[in-house]
Amino acid sequence: MPEGVDDSPANARFASIAKKVKMGKRTEKALKEKAAASTSQEASEDDVNKVPEPYTCTGHFDPDFTELCRRAGLAPSEIPTVVIRAKRPGTPPPPDPKAKDPNPPEEAVDVAEEEPKPKTYVTKERFAYFKPCIQVEMENEDKPATVTEVYIRGWKIDDMMVGIFKTCFPTIEKLHTINFWNTGLTDKTLRDLAAIFPQCPNLKNIVIEGNPIPEEPWACIMGEDSLIINLSLRHNDITDRGASGISSALSTVTTCNKNLISLNLSHNKITDVGAEAIAKGLRMNRILLCLSLASNRITDKGAMKFGELLSRFPLTHEEVVERRKLLRDKGSPDRGSGKSPPPSRRAESKDRPGSVRSGSHLDKGDKKRDKSSKKKDNKHEKKNDKEDDKKGNKTVAIMDNKKDKDDGKGGTKKADTWKKAETVTKTTKGKKTTSSKDKKGGAMPESESPDMVEAINPLLESVESIEGQLWIPGNRSIISLNLSRNEIGEAGLKSILLAVQYQITLANLAPNPALKGLMRLSLGRNPIRADSEAYQKIQDLMLTRDPFYKAQAKSPDGDTQSLAG
Repeated sequence: MPEGVDDSPANARFASIAKKVKMGKRTEKALKEKAAASTSQEASEDDVNKVPEPYTCTGHFDPDFTELCRRAGLAPSEIPTVVIRAKRPGTPPPPDPKAKDPNPPEEAVDVAEEEPKPKTYVTKERFAYFKPCIQVEMENEDKPATVTEVYIRGWKIDDMMVGIFKTCFPTIEKLHTINFWNTGLTDKTLRDLAAIFPQCPNLKNIVIEGNPIPEEPWACIMGEDSLIINLSLRHNDITDRGASGISSALSTVTTCNKNLISLNLSHNKITDVGAEAIAKGLRMNRILLCLSLASNRITDKGAMKFGELLSRFPLTHEEVVERRKLLRDKGSPDRGSGKSPPPSRRAESKDRPGSVRSGSHLDKGDKKRDKSSKKKDNKHEKKNDKEDDKKGNKTVAIMDNKKDKDDGKGGTKKADTWKKAETVTKTTKGKKTTSSKDKKGGAMPESESPDMVEAINPLLESVESIEGQLWIPGNRSIISLNLSRNEIGEAGLKSILLAVQYQITLANLAPNPALKGLMRLSLGRNPIRADSEAYQKIQDLMLTRDPFYKAQAKSPDGDTQSLAG
């Protein structure tokens, strides 16, 4: 046995106990580490299964859009950036020759200085120009809540991006314009976007261009309750199928789009069938002011339909039935109290065929009584009697747009979808008188009443009975029509010329401040002869209709002087 080694039983027992203590500490440490690992694993599982709280948009488009993209799972490098839309620099004012230059030119220095970079563009890194971005315009660039316009150009908008727009667009209070150009929209994404537009409180202008969709669901953007005022659908390959849907969205016999005033359908594939459908949609629409069908495939047949629309046209059976319903609801004030209308009102109804009206013995008796009492009647009655004598069995003009004086005394009135305002401005003998009333029923002073005009339902306008059909004046609310770069020839021009002449004659005989008729008509780049008489007449007539036209005045010497500023 080596020296210095104690081999006693006590030492052996001590070594055994120390070994056990050491093993116990190791076991306890391993158990603690195992418990900590299981706890961290459970916590991580809870984090994965935990649903994040929904994000509440603040109305600041840039941070809201970025956060929603991050939550949707996009990497930071994949999130489109929000940038201020570049603007063309304004033209500097011309220098004043009388003003002294505060900075006189210094002597030329030989040291070559580097020219400052131009401020009309911004340099970017390689391929950064092609990265998707969203361009915005603001009222005040220092205030992120003043975004007014959003432009998305050249990158695809998918379902995930539409969902992000659905969350953040309605919270932008001052947003009034959205522009989508070449964004690869589909039938589903367009319908989803159309459902978002009514939720934006001040959205008025929609531009969707370069997005051909085979299903052509364009009518979903411009429903009856749509608040859009200006809509542009250029370069979308819209065919007659899409034009038919747009026609129904503009108006039917019972419905009408009440807000859209400008529609641009240029650079599409609309033929005469589509043009006829759009003309049909404008028969009962008196809201749309500007229509562009430039660069389509419209020929003389389609142009003739627009000529008929702008002059006058006969009512269909469905329209006649709807007209009678409106007259029934608006006609007699005693109808609501259960009383039958007086016989004279029934005799004045000209919606019945001429044979039934002329064969009635009551009508003949009424005419004799009218002739015998002509001298005793007042001025108004004399005028009506003379009209009755002249009419006979010939063409009958019925003025159904006169307001019933007793409308408010108990008659039932149908909700008029064409009504734009309650205050009506009438023009009588060159003077304007207002028929608006205050709360007490008295007439308001002329200075306090606003100058507003009521849009009358076309079915309640004056009609003419011609060969058993009821004809009404055409659409005179359209003031700008663009049919350039089509295939319209001489026959189409003659039809449009007659429509323009009819509108001018009607405006001179019965002026209406709300229905002025065409003021601008574009027919250029059509296959028209250079010496076309119809085209030259149209140009001459429309020159005087242009609101910016100023006639030439003659000087005392007899020379003409232009009044143009």
